[in-house]
Parts: sequence; structure tokens; C-alpha cells
Amino acid sequence: MNYAELLQYPGYLYLNSLFEPEDNALIVDIDRCKTPDTPISENDNFSSHEVFDVDETLPILRLEFDFYIAYSVLNESFTALDKYEDYEGRRFSLYSKSRYLDFIEIGTTADEEHPGPYKHYGINALNHTIDVVSTEPPRVSFIQRDVQQK
Repeated sequence: MNYAELLQYPGYLYLNSLFEPEDNALIVDIDRCKTPDTPISENDNFSSHEVFDVDETLPILRLEFDFYIAYSVLNESFTALDKYEDYEGRRFSLYSKSRYLDFIEIGTTADEEHPGPYKHYGINALNHTIDVVSTEPPRVSFIQRDVQQK
């Protein structure tokens, strides 16, 4: 599986963990949720306080960025929807235009020559919004859960 395939992912997500295994590398582990018994519409505002539980039967989805320019983690409750931004995907996104890309252009020395062309990858989980700007897409793999931890 690759990141482009994740752009079509329909389910809900939780951030499991995020860490730097070494300088300027990033690993994002994602839990996938059980599908609710009742369908949820695109316009649902979650007023029913539906609880989404992690599906412990599914492996953890791991995204590995060997190098990043920047990343940020935002409490999902404070995420603003912005018509200014252009992207594809929903739970996993790839931005062609975003406020975060604007910040990288204005607030850093990164450019097309150094470190080279870069993209904005988004992960839109239930409690967190994770934005990563990197020159390469992440490697996608699955990590089996340790069932003895339960």
C-alpha cells in the first residue's frame, strides 16, 4: 500500500503515536476504528456523540517519513475548514495549496532547490490533525498488535 491509495480511505482514525526515531525522521502510527452500526452522512456534526472505538483486530497503520521539513499536530477541535486550500483525500490528504505550505514558503528557508520539491501530507484523525511537509511520501506499512498487552 502507498500513500496515494490512502487518499481513498473511508474509515475513521485515531492517532496511536507519533515519534522521531532519529533526527528529522518521523513515524506516525494510526489506529483504525470499528465501523459504526448506523451509517454516518457527510454532513453529520456528530451531535449524537457517537463513540468510535479502535478496532483492535486490525494492525496499526504506520507512516514513515525518512525526512521532513516540518510537521505539526493540532487538537482536532481547533481545526478550521478553509476554502482557500486545495487537496485530495479526506482522512488522509495531499495538499496542492494550503496555509501550511504558505507558512513553509514564508517562514522557512526550504525551497524547490533545497531540499527540493516538497508536498504537504495531512492525516485527519478524530482527535488530532497532523500535517507533514516532506520531499518524499511516507512509506506505509502495518504493525501487528501485541495481543498480550490487553
